[in-house]
Amino acid sequence: MTYIEIGEWPLMQTAAQAVRTAVFVQEQGIAPEDEWDAADATALHAVMFDVMGQPVGNARLLQPTNNVAKVGRMAVRREVRGHGYGARLLQALVSEARRRGNQEVCLSAQRTAEGFYAAHGFSIVGEPFDEVGIPHVEMRLSLVSPTL
Repeated sequence: MTYIEIGEWPLMQTAAQAVRTAVFVQEQGIAPEDEWDAADATALHAVMFDVMGQPVGNARLLQPTNNVAKVGRMAVRREVRGHGYGARLLQALVSEARRRGNQEVCLSAQRTAEGFYAAHGFSIVGEPFDEVGIPHVEMRLSLVSPTL
């Protein structure tokens, strides 16, 4: 059975780095100096572990403004994709944003993943852009229920 642990960087760093190194640095060719940033220290990290306790997925939640949360560094190891792990990580962080009282969740999606985020209610905002050599698009999810 898989499980998700959520915590601060000192607790989650080793597991998060293992996933992010495998996916972003090794698989996608992102330079290590572009992968690690100061935001890790202030983010809330969610890591998915497999039945053997090995980290297989990761995402982080930032708080760029009082009312907006930002999901970032979302990754699932190639060998376990397609099992719903990404959806569970995303749902865990969206739930945390709701708990915090955020009104919106935003993220920068790789263009290859925009369908995944759209299936979870995110909408594209603005024009595509390049980030570390990979096409991205800004996406947002409102957490405010429309009033009638």
